[in-house]
Amino acid sequence: MNNILYEGKSKLVCSGVDENSILIRYKDTATAFNGEKKAELLGKGRLNAEISNLIYAYLCDNGIKTHLIKVIDDTSVLVKKAEIIMVEVIIRNVAAGSFSKKYGVTEGAHLNNVVVEFSYKSDILGDPMINKSQITSLGVATADEIKEMTSLALSINDLLCSLFMKAAIRLVDFKLEFGRSKGEIILCDEISPDSCRLWDVDTDKKLDKDRFRRDLGDVLDGYSDVLRRLKNVR
Repeated sequence: MNNILYEGKSKLVCSGVDENSILIRYKDTATAFNGEKKAELLGKGRLNAEISNLIYAYLCDNGIKTHLIKVIDDTSVLVKKAEIIMVEVIIRNVAAGSFSKKYGVTEGAHLNNVVVEFSYKSDILGDPMINKSQITSLGVATADEIKEMTSLALSINDLLCSLFMKAAIRLVDFKLEFGRSKGEIILCDEISPDSCRLWDVDTDKKLDKDRFRRDLGDVLDGYSDVLRRLKNVR
């Protein structure tokens, strides 16, 4: 039995097979607004795990270094132990969510270029936006690390936009986490409908966590649809 090291909003982090690995178990818990809204959705953990594992395999095949070692079961993965860099990198391809609210841009509006944002990983502070000079001033990451994370995030965006478009899904925006492992920066955490905005290309139907945030209903149907489509194009 693996010891639980940390319990997050949607995952359990447990001891791995050795000091260089940890086990991540996906939970069925859905949360929004920094945990203020919460529900148990039976099967959500399995869906997120399978979607994220499929995407990670695709990224690995295309040269992206990740923390994934192997899939253990329907909801568990063994990953490399890494020092998580406490900055989320957010990529926006289409105006939506907080970007639309902050800047008065209609949701779904075209953006002249891909937007790269950073947020400071802190539940207590509400994951505030942070800029490059603030990141370096606090010692969260170096200028070179910021540059590398940005480059990796943009490369991942190109790969994922291509993958999702084959599945008739528009990748609106998403967030990434990176970690330090044996002198390298690697992709960590998950890529799933919990961390991405995914819209049907024809109808703009939301297939992601916004179905839970905005009480649109059929949350797991949206996630299941994403998985079905990705399986058909992989």
